[in-house]
Amino acid sequence: MAALLVHASAAFLVTIDPVGVATIFFGLASGRGRAERRHLALTGVLVAAGVLYVFALGGAALLGVLGISLAAFRIAGGALLFLLAIDMVLARPSGLRAMTKSEDAEAHHRHDIAVFPLAIPLIAGPGAIASTMLLMGEARDWLERGAVLGVLALVLIATYFALRAAGALSRLLGVTGSNVVGRVLGIVLAALAVQFMLDGIGAVLSAKS
Repeated sequence: MAALLVHASAAFLVTIDPVGVATIFFGLASGRGRAERRHLALTGVLVAAGVLYVFALGGAALLGVLGISLAAFRIAGGALLFLLAIDMVLARPSGLRAMTKSEDAEAHHRHDIAVFPLAIPLIAGPGAIASTMLLMGEARDWLERGAVLGVLALVLIATYFALRAAGALSRLLGVTGSNVVGRVLGIVLAALAVQFMLDGIGAVLSAKS
């Protein structure tokens, strides 16, 4: 249980990245009033929570319908997270963690940014969705699944408060500080990604032996 909680905390903190999301949110919503920013932050986190919890509770059924084994998803999800980790270590934006140029241009012209791009893909992006499904697959019983869901809730709450403090965080860290935090978290994510892939490969080899 303790190891799963550590893995879940690290994975969600890295893939959701409350600080990184807050700095992007500050740039998108800096010209809006405090009440509107608070409303956008709350709506974005709630929508992202709905998306992530749907995949957490229904992900296994979806894999079963598609005929995908959990071992295969561990390998594929680990590879996806490893690519994300490389982008974080190199401080290189990508569609896995940030918006593309076309999405960024569209976001700056949208009045309501709560659903897109804040909830999806900034909070509930591919990395966060993959981590959610992988961690729920690692859980052995409903107690451990509940623990994973609880950690996810805590990280989402932390994300909301980071969005509320987006201005202060942006001024405190700056671009360099944000990149340093991202690089450190990227190293942690790379290790978790490799572990997911090794677990998947081990499960495949055990099934064939």
